[in-house]
Amino acid sequence: MADRKGRRGSGGDSAALHSVIDIPQHRIHSRESQMALRQKSDSDVFMELVRDISSDLDVTVLSHKILTNVAVLANADRCSLFLVQGSGKMKCLVAKLFDVVEGSTVEETQNQKEIRIPWGMGIVGYVAESGTGIIIADAYKDQRFNHDVDIATGYRTKSMMSEPIISTEGEVIGVAQAINKIVTEKSKSDVFTPEDQKLFKTYLTFCGISLTNAQLFEKSMFYLRKNESLLEMARGIFEEQTCLKTSVHEILVEGLELIPCEQCSVMLLDENEEEVNFSRIFQLTHEQKEKGEQSAEQDSPDEVVGPYIAKAEMVARTGEAINVSEFDNVSQHSLVLEKDQVPKYENFLCIPIYNKEKKVIGVMQFFNKMGSHYFDEKDQHVFESFAVFCGLGIHNVMMYDKVCSSMARRNIALEVLSYHASSSLEEAVKHSERFLPSADEFVENVSRFPFDDLVLSDDDTILASARMFVDLHLLEHFHVQRVVLFRWISTVKKNYRQVTYHNWRHAFNVAQSMFAIFKEGQYDQSLSPLEQFVLLIACFCHDLDHRGTNNTFQVKSSSPIAQLYSTSTMEHHHFDHCIMILNSEGNNVLEGMNADQYGKAIKMLEACILATDLALYFQKRGTFRDLIESETFDWNDANHRGLLRGMLMTACDLGAITKPWKVQKRTAELVASEFFEQGDLEKSRLNLQPIPMMDRQKKDELPNMQVGFIDAICLPLYEVFTDHTPSLKPLYDGVKRNRINWKNLSEGKQADDEEMEADVTSPRTTVSQQAGETKSVAGKMKASRRQKSRQRSVYCTLV
Repeated sequence: MADRKGRRGSGGDSAALHSVIDIPQHRIHSRESQMALRQKSDSDVFMELVRDISSDLDVTVLSHKILTNVAVLANADRCSLFLVQGSGKMKCLVAKLFDVVEGSTVEETQNQKEIRIPWGMGIVGYVAESGTGIIIADAYKDQRFNHDVDIATGYRTKSMMSEPIISTEGEVIGVAQAINKIVTEKSKSDVFTPEDQKLFKTYLTFCGISLTNAQLFEKSMFYLRKNESLLEMARGIFEEQTCLKTSVHEILVEGLELIPCEQCSVMLLDENEEEVNFSRIFQLTHEQKEKGEQSAEQDSPDEVVGPYIAKAEMVARTGEAINVSEFDNVSQHSLVLEKDQVPKYENFLCIPIYNKEKKVIGVMQFFNKMGSHYFDEKDQHVFESFAVFCGLGIHNVMMYDKVCSSMARRNIALEVLSYHASSSLEEAVKHSERFLPSADEFVENVSRFPFDDLVLSDDDTILASARMFVDLHLLEHFHVQRVVLFRWISTVKKNYRQVTYHNWRHAFNVAQSMFAIFKEGQYDQSLSPLEQFVLLIACFCHDLDHRGTNNTFQVKSSSPIAQLYSTSTMEHHHFDHCIMILNSEGNNVLEGMNADQYGKAIKMLEACILATDLALYFQKRGTFRDLIESETFDWNDANHRGLLRGMLMTACDLGAITKPWKVQKRTAELVASEFFEQGDLEKSRLNLQPIPMMDRQKKDELPNMQVGFIDAICLPLYEVFTDHTPSLKPLYDGVKRNRINWKNLSEGKQADDEEMEADVTSPRTTVSQQAGETKSVAGKMKASRRQKSRQRSVYCTLV
């Protein structure tokens, strides 16, 4: 209003306002006609602008009104409003409405990219931190001014006026900025004046009250909506209380729904360990959630949180949430990243999960909040509330799982007790008093590779078993009483079921193969007495209480054993059964060991028995092969020795494939019969179609399957062992001979029984002679193998 004389108000305030308010014709608001606004006094104009913002509780709409009103009062070309967000190190100023110009709408300004200014930086940061307004005549002469904004927008900033917005509690909650004063007839300068600043500051006092109310209303509505969402989510989480994986998946989905971010993970602690160790780790990305995919359980924290694992461990130890944003200098944070690691996420929030006893049972992590640079305090509070429901849900599922595990153990124990029995002391004494032949005095030499157990009676197998321990001098070394050894062997024998293949005879043959490797392969000179003792025990016990069905069948039939173990199902059961026998009266062959030896023996025993799971063999054989081929195997390396023991267990478990043809053929037919029996069960009980190897209708394909089994599993294993120990070459030769026969059968030809018999009955050579003969052969084999493809098809039907 260029001409305002004669229309002053009666009060002093009106006179003061009249000297400042200078509204050009094109700046009159569209909400009233120019004539109506002109007819009002200056104080009425000011109060109209105050009333305009007094009743609006939408922060975005209110911010837009404030800026358009500031443009009227300050006669500025455009205005910006920065609101304070966060606290502490994460405190910053955010302008969702930037450079609001005349005629703009809320929708247009909302489409602008969010501008975020760290606390104390630039002109706006200075005003917020100091709480003092400033007038700048030439922005480009002020070193605090950021020229990048002008470059990005193509707009030239000249003069500027900035003022803090103060809340009712006296805190800075924002900064308003007027840019480039417009020259009018009354005010011929393009620089803001102290009078402009005084009016600006007065108006922002009212704005502070309105913004405070709007933010409080927005906060209360936010928590109201989130609380409703939390209750709805809680119902969803508590609907599934029987499966941990399903429950955690629901938690991850609801977490990503609650506050969208790129990835969410749940890491559960191992309650059996005092140190922080995450036993189960689940993660779900926003993309996977949108596609309806299931969350993935990972084997290692590196697959989920990578270099941020230190933060998760700290939260688990302290029980305090950690919120890291880009303003925390994530790449420099020693607790987040190890040296040379690159941060994958700009921001993440990690919060503890408590059970009902207020004990931390895990952590939740949220990475890269969508549409923002960080998780604010409201997000953290919401997720902490969410974690309460998650903790209760996970705790209930874990309790349910424990109850189911206890019932499963009880059922297994009852089943074992009803089926098995411990050998009596009288029986053990009877066996121990019998004459114990030397290894080569048995009908078949127990220490030789080409061994056939069929010539031994059941009682003879007990004597032969004892001979293995005696010849290795293990009784005197570990102070094992002879009667205890015989009682343990008899009890182990009784705890094998009368199934077609995985019975006592199989366990005895596996142990005999290990004994032959000790003797003919001279491994008794490389392995320690403790390793030899444990390996033999593991061989005898590796299939205890086998039911004639594999791991897959246990899972498909939901057996009690499958409820206890999700991986290496039967192998874990065999180990448990082994420990049960060792703990039974009169059967502990380890009782003469000291505490250190005993602890090592149990740990080693578990690893050896679990190693008979072919799934683990497939995981580790590449590493073993690389060590042997690169000639970097180190007998002084505990990990190398552990890997070797596991490979030895597999080599002995599959040892029948190296035996003379008549033994191999008979054994293969027993294995096939047991497989067919499982296939029959799958058809009758589970209404499933078995895989070809277990389908009785495809028994004619056995020779071809055996060829595939030899190529995929056996040849690579015994080939590597021959490279490592040339004296084991007879095992590799036996596999090759048997492959030829199976190949002939698959092609409709006859197996050459006579040639096979001639091979295995040839005069025995000494170990030194064998080593000399096989040294050059092993070198040729290694060169030949390096020319083969590294990719071998997995004979996965046996896993």
